[in-house]
Amino acid sequence: MTTPTSHADHLVVTAPSLAEGIAYIEQTLGVSPQAGGEHVRLGTHNALLKLGRGFYLEVIAVNPAAPVPQRARWFGLDYVAAGSKPRLATWVVRTDDIETATAASAISPGIVEEMSRGALQWRITIPSDGKLILDGVMPSLIQWNSSSHPTDNMADLGCSLVKLEGCHPQAAAIAASLAKIGLQSHVDMHQPAPGQKPHMLALIQTPTGLHPLGMAE
Repeated sequence: MTTPTSHADHLVVTAPSLAEGIAYIEQTLGVSPQAGGEHVRLGTHNALLKLGRGFYLEVIAVNPAAPVPQRARWFGLDYVAAGSKPRLATWVVRTDDIETATAASAISPGIVEEMSRGALQWRITIPSDGKLILDGVMPSLIQWNSSSHPTDNMADLGCSLVKLEGCHPQAAAIAASLAKIGLQSHVDMHQPAPGQKPHMLALIQTPTGLHPLGMAE
């Protein structure tokens, strides 16, 4: 089986409401994400922040105006409690062959699903229960159905990803799965220190300096 080629595609920040998620990014990074749109099939909506060519941050929440979907929502959104804090929940890896990458991964990233938002169309892996994969440290996989990327049409606010790392007791297994799907981006995976919870951590350069997004805030 030919190894697919994969790259880090975007960060996922979940929140009890989209307004709370946007405010969290404004407070943490000092910039405002731009309006995204609705995911009708899953009853969610988002806002977006470009972090360089081919990489961005997505703030996502349940859309209270949308009908309740007939299946579990993605990114653990069915388990986000009202009153909880927005957080960097997980990340997504872009691949050029999502079926091969899904089969190659020793850790299941979920079922390949067809999705769309406006004119954008893509395939993405979603666990049947909608929960985060290994506390969000194992990413979902995505394949965009076009040669362009969503960041091509996003405003550049001078932000970029400097470092991405994951912390999980199964860090070695996650790293091995990422190698099997042909991940080209550098992501540090390590074991948690005593008492430390599994998490993702992103260091993001902004016009006001370098800011952490994740457990080190």
